Amino acid sequence: MAHTKTFLTQPAVPVIPAKAGIQSPAAATSLDSRLRGNDAASPQQQRLFFLDWLRILAFALLVPYHVGMYYVSWDWHVKSAAASTVIEPLMMLSSPWRLSLLFFIAGAASQALLRKSAGQGFVRQRSRQLLWPLLFGMLVIVPPQAYYEVVTKVAYAGSYLDFMQLYVQAYHGFCRGTDCLILPTWNHLWFLPYLWIYSMLGWALVRHAATPLDGLAERLGRCQPWQLLLIPALPVLASRLLADHFPGTNNLVWDWYNHAQYLSVFLLGLLCARSGNALWDGMRLVRWPALLLSVLGWAWLAGAFRAWEAGVPHWVFLLAFGALKWWAIVAACGFARQHLNVDSAARRALTPAIFCVYILHQTVIVGLTRLLLPLHMPPLVEGLSLIVLTFAICAAGYLLAREVPGLRLVLGINKPAVKPPQSRQFNPGLSP
Repeated sequence: MAHTKTFLTQPAVPVIPAKAGIQSPAAATSLDSRLRGNDAASPQQQRLFFLDWLRILAFALLVPYHVGMYYVSWDWHVKSAAASTVIEPLMMLSSPWRLSLLFFIAGAASQALLRKSAGQGFVRQRSRQLLWPLLFGMLVIVPPQAYYEVVTKVAYAGSYLDFMQLYVQAYHGFCRGTDCLILPTWNHLWFLPYLWIYSMLGWALVRHAATPLDGLAERLGRCQPWQLLLIPALPVLASRLLADHFPGTNNLVWDWYNHAQYLSVFLLGLLCARSGNALWDGMRLVRWPALLLSVLGWAWLAGAFRAWEAGVPHWVFLLAFGALKWWAIVAACGFARQHLNVDSAARRALTPAIFCVYILHQTVIVGLTRLLLPLHMPPLVEGLSLIVLTFAICAAGYLLAREVPGLRLVLGINKPAVKPPQSRQFNPGLSP
């Protein structure tokens, strides 16, 4: 996951359509009732367990990805002496789409929550889920990352307590040339304020512009399966063209490229959730073509890094990156719809846990790199150890925090569900 600026080095009546993507007149007539939460479809049809599973997997992927950031040439908070370009093509397998998938799922979750509650309490609930963990994270979870960053990059010799005094005073003197570390920082938790802003925009659109949204959702739901590979990709492609003009900063008030790409996929997720099951089934039907296109796009991009200087236009690279992002999201949703749209004890256990893992994981990784450093382990052994230990420590942290009401709040752990498991639906309250 990208991070804040560091030192820069680099159907009322269920209808089964005769053909996926085409709604019968009855389905089209019932669209308004479905979007307003009056869906009379069976509970099983309403459940979107596959989105829970996708969210779990996407957040879990952050652990090996951020461990990998320790070993690549790209800038990160701390770096291994064995850092190289060797595993960068593997990192590129997920870097174009991983975060966009999380924002897409969050948009779908926001729509589900707004439909369930008719918008009542949405702002309060979203603020509680996102802003308390952000505040706690910036004061407690993130500072060790910044501390070890200045220790390793500018040879800071003060203690952690000395550093914290500077941290809360917004000290801006940790610099390498003109590049200074901004304190306080949110590092990997930048996802939370961005998602809060997008959630508030989604709430405002649903509240004040429901008719235009319904029209867009109906048109999207009528897409032929193959059109799902092209038409929704257009805003994603357009946003990618901003990359050269507004490089990503994770500065909330001046990050136009990231806002364009992540807000677009968040709104696409919201629209997909409003459009009904035909769209999800369309993604299921084109999952294999979407996967093939994603793999081909990745292979091309991996080579494009070398061919770029030989004359490949940069805008071609940007468009390919944007297309790969959307195709990967379609493939992930399609395969999950086919294979993971089921409930289980594992899903019920992991859904409330994975957000806590997200909050904790990067600080755990940074701390573990310092603990393992004197052992001089081979990079492969060390990297695998970091992954296993990070999951274990974060799981232990979750099991402890869920028993303490105050920690549950600041680590984003919802209270246990009151409904019995057999009646539980995709719970957007658990999904940021």
